[in-house]
Amino acid sequence: MEKFWIDDDGIRLSAVLETPESGVSGGLVLVLHGFSSQKEKPHTLLTAQAMREAGFATLRFDLYGHGESSGRFRDHTLYRWIENTLAVIREAREMGYTDIFLSGHSQGGLTAALVGGMEGSRIRGLILRAPAFQIPRACRDGMMLGHSFDPENIPDSIPIWEGMELGGDYIRVAQTLYAEETAERYKGPVLIVHGTEDDVVPPEGSRIMAERYADCELAEIAGETHHFDRHPEQMRKIIFDWMEKQK
Repeated sequence: MEKFWIDDDGIRLSAVLETPESGVSGGLVLVLHGFSSQKEKPHTLLTAQAMREAGFATLRFDLYGHGESSGRFRDHTLYRWIENTLAVIREAREMGYTDIFLSGHSQGGLTAALVGGMEGSRIRGLILRAPAFQIPRACRDGMMLGHSFDPENIPDSIPIWEGMELGGDYIRVAQTLYAEETAERYKGPVLIVHGTEDDVVPPEGSRIMAERYADCELAEIAGETHHFDRHPEQMRKIIFDWMEKQK
């Protein structure tokens, strides 16, 4: 395990690189966490473990405003997360990795999907867990985590939980993004894993988006929740089996 910092134009991103026990890597998977989360969550660690067991190195990192990385949570936007991910891809290529996969959970899954569409053939595959494809559409409709607002007159801040708020720029940025177009641009293999009892990100969005990808496997886990805390081993096996096929 190697812990280090990645610089994104003055933003410090906390990262952890881990290689397979075999010492032979079939490629590198960049692992993105979700909204209000960080790189050390149990389901994220289990995801990375499954990938290493399949023979791939993993690089987990905290995105802007989360975990140990720079920035305030209030000020993070999807643009910042996209820029962070592009910076980590550049770092990975400078480290000598050319076979790069992107994996993300929830908002990190949306970010990975958006970057996959931008990077095209330079990303070998996407592994998306409960991807929050609905965020841009919800922001255009004036809704964020159960809080409504006027999408034409965005406030300076939006309260989301007690003591926590999002800046208005989060909404302004999200309104400009279209996950559907991104999916149609990406031609590589995609795995989407979603729980049928996810009450944070409804699985219907993944079912619709799976049809838009050129090469997508959708794996639904019956009874599973947003954070994969009921059947984690089932999630691990799905990811392991899919990664094995990518070698």
